[in-house]
Amino acid sequence: MTTAPRPARAVTRTAALIGGLLCAVAACGTESNSVSAQSGSTWQEPASYTYTLRSTEGERTLLGTFRITVRDGAVVEAVGLDDSGRRVVEDVPDAVPTIGELLDELEQARRDDADQTEAEYAADGSPVRISLDWEENAIDDEALYAISDYREFG
Repeated sequence: MTTAPRPARAVTRTAALIGGLLCAVAACGTESNSVSAQSGSTWQEPASYTYTLRSTEGERTLLGTFRITVRDGAVVEAVGLDDSGRRVVEDVPDAVPTIGELLDELEQARRDDADQTEAEYAADGSPVRISLDWEENAIDDEALYAISDYREFG
């Protein structure tokens, strides 16, 4: 298991988000309890939580599956759960985002008039999927972040 300590960040990453992978996975054998939205959720990012992130699509630095721990608003531990995730954690640990940073990227893409900006939220308002495509006809400018196993802690 590879882990990486993380300092607080001052700059929001510029990764992108796209797809419907989590939607398909979450729908298997369960009733959907999520809501799609074009505008932001009222969910407020807590100071401390854990979540699993699966990043796919496009040619991004952040590809793979990760188990992430956030404390006091900063990623303090990132564990790569597959080969791609382990490489990212080892080579570029600062690339692993908080959920708040993912939402910041979504809002930035909306301000920049990206061709596609979508988010899906759980019943509690937390995001479960964020997708972006800056240019519909461009190749590899899209990505998908699927968020699961979200848990707050004190």
